[in-house]
Amino acid sequence: MADAVEIKPSLGSTIRAIDRKWGWFIALGIGELILGGIASTNLLAANLASVLFIGAAMLVGGIFQIVHAFSARGVRGFLYWLIGGIVYGAAGTVILYDPILGSLTLSLLAGVLLLVAGVLRAWAGFHSRPAAGWRWIVAAGVLTFCVGVILIAAWPVISLWLLGAMLVVDLIFQGWGFVAFGIALKARADRHRDRHVPA
Repeated sequence: MADAVEIKPSLGSTIRAIDRKWGWFIALGIGELILGGIASTNLLAANLASVLFIGAAMLVGGIFQIVHAFSARGVRGFLYWLIGGIVYGAAGTVILYDPILGSLTLSLLAGVLLLVAGVLRAWAGFHSRPAAGWRWIVAAGVLTFCVGVILIAAWPVISLWLLGAMLVVDLIFQGWGFVAFGIALKARADRHRDRHVPA
């Protein structure tokens, strides 16, 4: 037990090890910013790339569910896992076979989900009265609902670029986040080094 305690790294050493990796975070952030910039030049291609990625992920997920079903054969829920895996894998296959149809379906689904989420959020905020800030929750729900209405009203034209635009925004925000995190790590590493440099 004593040996295990001795070899276990301390929190401080773990933090310092992360601090030394600041360059990797900045490089990753810059890479994502570049990819976001490239994707923004052709939203249709970015949209298709997003749809194909989703389709591939669904197909792989479906295969894993089917494998899991047979590995847990005889256990309750076998049929659920098997049918779920087949349906999930089939949906992924259809998306990969016809990404335009997949884009139409996914964008419409996104609009419907935003409608439902908006209603539920507004309902939750309204029933949180008189707690502080309940109006903000209701307002957020109404805004989400309105975005869902806009997506459905603009369908199917919006389906040609919606997922691509979401991918661009995600890459850019993640990229800036990693860059900012890397810079903060570098600043903390510099402060730590300066404190330990002999005068």
